[in-house]
Amino acid sequence: SVLINHRMFHDDELEESEKFYVGQPRVLLLIYALYNTLVARSEMVCYFVIILNHMISASMITLVLPILIFLWAMLSVPRPSKRFWMTAIVYTEVAIVIKYFFQFGFFPWNKHVDYTKDKPYHPPNIIGIEKKEGYVHYDLVQLLALFFHRSILKCHGLWDEDEKGDSSSNKEDTDDELSLAGGRRDSSASLKSVNLAASVESIHVHFPEQQTAIRRKSSSSTSQLSHRSSFSSHRSKRGSTSTRNSSQKGSSVLSIKQKSRKELLMEKFREQMIKAKAFTIKKTLQVYVPIRQFFYNLIHPDYSAVTDVYVLMFLADTVDFIIIVFGFWAFGKHSAAADITSSLSEDQVPEAFLVMVLIQFGTMVVDRALYLKKTVMGKVIFQVILVFGIHFWMFFILPGVTERKFSQNTVAQLWYFVKCVYFGLSAYQIRCGYPTRVLGNFLTKSYNYVNLFLFQGFRLVPFLTELRAVMDWVWTDTTLSLSSWICVEDIYAHIFILKCWRESEKRYPQPRGQKKKKVVKYGMGGMIIVLLICIVWFPLLFMSLIKSVAGITNKPLDVSITITLGGYQPIFTMSAQQSQLKDLNQTGFNTLLGSYRGNTAALQFLEGYGKEDITLADLEGNSNSLWTISPPSREKMIQGLLDFSSEFTVVLSWTIQSCCTQTRAHPVTKVGCWLLPASCQLGFLTLGEVYPYYIKAPSDSLAKPIKQLLKDCKWKNITVSLVKNVSDEGVREWWVLNQLEKTFKTSGESLELIIFSDKVSPPSLGFLAGYGIMGLYASVVLVIGKFVREFFSGISHSIMFEELPNVDRILKLCTDIFLVRETGELELEEDLYAKLIFLYRSPETMIKWTREK
Repeated sequence: SVLINHRMFHDDELEESEKFYVGQPRVLLLIYALYNTLVARSEMVCYFVIILNHMISASMITLVLPILIFLWAMLSVPRPSKRFWMTAIVYTEVAIVIKYFFQFGFFPWNKHVDYTKDKPYHPPNIIGIEKKEGYVHYDLVQLLALFFHRSILKCHGLWDEDEKGDSSSNKEDTDDELSLAGGRRDSSASLKSVNLAASVESIHVHFPEQQTAIRRKSSSSTSQLSHRSSFSSHRSKRGSTSTRNSSQKGSSVLSIKQKSRKELLMEKFREQMIKAKAFTIKKTLQVYVPIRQFFYNLIHPDYSAVTDVYVLMFLADTVDFIIIVFGFWAFGKHSAAADITSSLSEDQVPEAFLVMVLIQFGTMVVDRALYLKKTVMGKVIFQVILVFGIHFWMFFILPGVTERKFSQNTVAQLWYFVKCVYFGLSAYQIRCGYPTRVLGNFLTKSYNYVNLFLFQGFRLVPFLTELRAVMDWVWTDTTLSLSSWICVEDIYAHIFILKCWRESEKRYPQPRGQKKKKVVKYGMGGMIIVLLICIVWFPLLFMSLIKSVAGITNKPLDVSITITLGGYQPIFTMSAQQSQLKDLNQTGFNTLLGSYRGNTAALQFLEGYGKEDITLADLEGNSNSLWTISPPSREKMIQGLLDFSSEFTVVLSWTIQSCCTQTRAHPVTKVGCWLLPASCQLGFLTLGEVYPYYIKAPSDSLAKPIKQLLKDCKWKNITVSLVKNVSDEGVREWWVLNQLEKTFKTSGESLELIIFSDKVSPPSLGFLAGYGIMGLYASVVLVIGKFVREFFSGISHSIMFEELPNVDRILKLCTDIFLVRETGELELEEDLYAKLIFLYRSPETMIKWTREK
């Protein structure tokens, strides 16, 4: 566009091209922009595809490239070399061929694929050569991304740049090595002259030194030339000496008789061992020296673009911490969909959760220490340990703990992906170097509402502010004590908050003599009024709405009735379950309402229940157990019944089980002689007003009869009879009960019981509903009221430090303390701290310092 606007370089084709591009639809322009972004960050696309392939495959074959990315590619300055990209391309191609080769069915492990495909420690699954569908799809996408990046590098001329740089920088060293190799070739005439020292000397290790001046460079080059000349003269002398010695040995061999065959073989074996040892050391050094040179250049760079991405690394660790807390079950043996609150409420700490939380928290602390110490070497060591440790844990240990493959663990995959983002940020921090000065919190860089609320939220997190202050004091060079350090941090935080409020007052000034607008008064004041009212009446509203709106019907699971005469063996026991417990339909509910028309108390009680809250229990009239009373007890019970001068108690109890068990016993007194003699087989007797027909089953107390539904406050009547069966097996006796005046006309001898079940709170809010109304008032309302009272009282004592018109000078004094601390001026740090303390001790000086300019 600059060339087009300049008339000297005007070109019609460029102008038409610019107009054509501008006239395209916005969707097409967006596609162009996305493609340009893809081209500009093509290496990031390759990294993403490689990591994604490893997350899906989770094998040893795909493990190599992610480790190389975090320990080689992302640490290379200024960009990954051609050698890395060629290594990635060739490795991907070889991996594709290996996977294809092992897909044939004649391999033994491919005959039972369905049985072994979910085993995490099956060797083919670990290596990545198991037979499966789509085994090579992600590898092909990875190879396509690598070739795309190679084409981008070739288009910009960056593909062969590394080779040119290496050839020009190593030209002198290559000439020296060739000359040394030629002299060595002339001097070595036989295998006996193989020298281990010579093979080691042929490898030169060069470490860069900081060049401060051109004269130092020239002097070092002259000293290097003199060293080479002396070295070559020494080699020539040694070569002549060895030649003279070999001629002397040749003349002496004639005088010595020929050696045995065993001695010759041992001599050749020693020579081969020396040669193999020299070759092994040479190859080892050829691998070790470049790696050491790479990390040496990384730790001692000639130049570095200092940056600070600690905040992003901390956020990545925080996200991983949240994933562990809310998905801790994915790191355990069983993948039950539980949450951490349910486990902690039972005083159980899952081992997997504990290990992952401690490891994650420990890495965050170590990362903070390295950031404060600004040690790149420590960060490199930590990066290497963390990369190998995390990959070993996630892909070799965790599958054995969870008993499922990593590719089947979604939470672990998400955690690993976020950790890969952290590895990338950490590598970028190593490559660029730590900042020379760390001044204050990253949230205090600007003064607006966003930073203000984020900073106050940061300070509200329990123990976070204290832990950060102590860690900063431990790993920062300072002359202040811990209490003085915390004092400075507290003053700085308070002044930053005041600075944010003063900046907001400047942006939105309030003219003098004007009353507050209604929007502000009703907006802020009305919201506070509503909030305080809600806090005061929260328990009542919560307990009433939790059951009526979000309540769950607590239907009974088992209903049992037992009748006992005095303290003897129960005469009747019966329970109703499953099909004998019927929900009341709409017709039955309407019938029940119609029977109480005109009864205000009953209708008011029924308004609180729906048809889904009422259950009809149909109990069989015949007792489910035989009457096995002993003859003496039987005679004694008959005598008690015949004694009209004393009372004989009949106890009728019921048990209703839902979430818990409720039991209610009701005694009936003044019962006459109704028990038939032993010779009588069958007899009926009516017991009046002993049977509670309507039962209320609350969730937090015993089940009780409902008096509002009783007509004339009278219970129902039942008939009782004893059945005796004589057979070859002996005499069997049991009792039969039958209810009179049944509402739903159940056929046969039976008992009806209508149960009204109260709604219960959902499990997610059970921890609050369990306190009750009084518990919520004592534990929630009073505690919140105490904090609110502290906010509204004691303001007069803090006016001196709260109402500061201008805090710029105090804020600058705090930042000066941080600055001199980072530069190492520790004496000046003490002086500035003493000045800050004196300022807060002197009200008059504080007034002068905080005046408007």
